[in-house]
Amino acid sequence: MTSFVPGFALGLSLIVAIGAQNAFVLRQGLARAHVFPVCLTCGLSDALLIAAGVAEFGWVVSSAPWIEPVFTWAGAAFLAVYGASSMRQALRGTAVLSVEVRAAGRLPAVLATCLALTWLNPHVYLDTVVLLGSVASTYPDRLQFALGAITASFAFFFALGYGARLLAPLFARPVAWRVLDGIVGLTMWTLAAMLLLK
Repeated sequence: MTSFVPGFALGLSLIVAIGAQNAFVLRQGLARAHVFPVCLTCGLSDALLIAAGVAEFGWVVSSAPWIEPVFTWAGAAFLAVYGASSMRQALRGTAVLSVEVRAAGRLPAVLATCLALTWLNPHVYLDTVVLLGSVASTYPDRLQFALGAITASFAFFFALGYGARLLAPLFARPVAWRVLDGIVGLTMWTLAAMLLLK
């Protein structure tokens, strides 16, 4: 377990910050809409990226200078559009509380959004593939380190998705949903700006 625990700790520290993907998982959890497949998709995506990093594919990202700008612009554009959608929902009022709207979005569309928020984020490659991969190489058992980071990812996403239900009484009020959508929108726009201005 000498490699598992550091892998778990580093993996958790990289995903616990508020970001586009986490805000999306939180909103799905609050709405109780497609929570399991969304959490599973996030966990599996991280597992693939962590495995790639530990398998020393990080050099592909660091040695191809065109990869980062492409993902930066694509990610910023997607975040800007998603942010605008959230802000529009924040301004609509009580409609977001109806059962139909709370559970809005067919599973394929929800998973497509989840995958875009995950795979169009250039930081996910730098953090998960390059950083985790390079740190893993310093530990005696890279497989254990990777399993620790993957476990942290699954634990975090499922805790966030299903733990959001504890906030359900607060979100029984229309204003809470409007505030959440506003925060999500501002978060998306801030992240888009940070991508473009870095």
